[in-house]
Amino acid sequence: MFDTFGEFDSWEEINKAAQGQKEEGDEEALIKLAEENGIDREDAEDYYDGAIQELCTSVIAALGKLKVEKEEYKKSNKEKNIIDDWISYIENLVSTDEAYALNIRRKGRNLKGCIGALLKYSFEHQVSVDKDIIKEAKINAGKVTMGIPNMQQAHKIIKEYYGG
Repeated sequence: MFDTFGEFDSWEEINKAAQGQKEEGDEEALIKLAEENGIDREDAEDYYDGAIQELCTSVIAALGKLKVEKEEYKKSNKEKNIIDDWISYIENLVSTDEAYALNIRRKGRNLKGCIGALLKYSFEHQVSVDKDIIKEAKINAGKVTMGIPNMQQAHKIIKEYYGG
């Protein structure tokens, strides 16, 4: 995922690496740095040309990391499901709260780990589904359980995982 330049711990580190590539006159490496971190090629070109002063902000860096991790996740999961909603929750948190943008960019924190924390909660908080609901769903099972967190609980888990 972060094969060429490695995983950066902050948006400042990305900007420092971008500045180094720019100073060396290596536009292709700068574009590769941006793309590897989920930052648009056009932003890298604008930065290289001097149209913008920094390659990324904390929010752009965090959303970029999520974009790269989400693309990796989507390779093996084509179905739309609750995990897609959880990813949207994370993206919304980043877009509305810069503190979480800073935390998401940190090394060692990633989308799979966060989804794992949500799944752990789901498993640990299973409750039995009413028999009439099971019947309406035409599920032939003696017992069905669910434990998916609501949006408020999911936000709490996401914030805790990323260091909120």
